[in-house]
Amino acid sequence: MKENTVITVSRQYGCGGRELAKILAKKLNVKLYDRQIVHIAAAKLGINDLSEQDLLELENTVHPLTLTFMPFHSFGTRMGESSRGMFLSEASVVRKLANDGPCVILGRCADFVLDDLPNHFSIFVTADDEFRIERGKNVYGGKTLKELNIEDKKRGRYYNYYTGKEWGDPTNYNLVVNTSNASLDKIADAIIEYINKVQE
Repeated sequence: MKENTVITVSRQYGCGGRELAKILAKKLNVKLYDRQIVHIAAAKLGINDLSEQDLLELENTVHPLTLTFMPFHSFGTRMGESSRGMFLSEASVVRKLANDGPCVILGRCADFVLDDLPNHFSIFVTADDEFRIERGKNVYGGKTLKELNIEDKKRGRYYNYYTGKEWGDPTNYNLVVNTSNASLDKIADAIIEYINKVQE
């Protein structure tokens, strides 16, 4: 794998995407960035007195589209609303981290933000409903499939709003993987093998 490779991971809620990102980062001996990006972005905006829950709510808030809003893909500078400012701040943090060296970045619309970056590979992680139901019970504190899907809808609205693309659309990613029928360790190895083959 080339030295400056950056992997971005987007995922359905309850499919093991976060764990897969951790495994990838460990196998490649690179940094994993996730929630840290939110805190760095908030600090850049001078938001230092909000709780983790407040930051999450600010980050996931999507206001109705207005005629004056320019989507992120035209890199609009209209930052009147806190959530837009938060998104643009996160995007600049993602760019900086990716330019600093090889890493794995989880979520944060990073696949879109880094779309033009050489040696960037975007992965979307999904799973069958049965698998997600089981993980909802055992890993996510008893969450139902309905609750997992509600979280996915939030992610989808946020992604669609700021990128102008559809979250989960396979054409937006280099690779889509289903975690239902193999161990996360094996899937991580397969992703690394795929990237190595593409970079040959």
